[in-house]
Amino acid sequence: MARGDRGDRGGQRDRDRERDREDAELVEKLVSINRVAKVVKGGRRFGFAALVVVGDGKGRVGSGSGKAREVPEAIRKATDQAKRTMIRVPLREARTLHHDVHGHFGAGRVILRAAPSGTGIIAGGPMRAIFEALGVQDVVAKSLGTSNPHNMIKATFEALRNCVSPRLVASRRGRRVSDILGRRETPEYGREGAAHHG
Repeated sequence: MARGDRGDRGGQRDRDRERDREDAELVEKLVSINRVAKVVKGGRRFGFAALVVVGDGKGRVGSGSGKAREVPEAIRKATDQAKRTMIRVPLREARTLHHDVHGHFGAGRVILRAAPSGTGIIAGGPMRAIFEALGVQDVVAKSLGTSNPHNMIKATFEALRNCVSPRLVASRRGRRVSDILGRRETPEYGREGAAHHG
């Protein structure tokens, strides 16, 4: 019994060590920090609301928000939530998206477009933080609705969840990846695109 407990404890220690190593590799981006007021009987109580994006730079990213009386505590809460809600996004050549996607949340509407190598991250504030944490190097993104960072981030995540890789599409349709890509040879993906953008 005692030996089993010890083994279980050792396993837990290994898991904690693994989690610490993963956390050390994560990129954390503070998107916004707001001073918020809560009206109570004696007047107003001030606190802070933080919005944080966390990613591993290799296709995983998450966002979170947290409120607290002090800034560091609000950031810590937001970071913890972001780590818990991370999603995996398939990337093409580990640098851009596989295809163009749209996303919307509330009044926030975004368009994300795959881009040729060397384009860089063309995106505004909150969206740029997501792409940097995600590990995307080339993307063109446009926000069409509200400039509220919370809605922009949620709309961007909605779009990223709709990203699929050709391999996944091929397996769903029971076809080969070459069949899927062959039909989708557009200037942006093909050799003409290289000449076009060169």
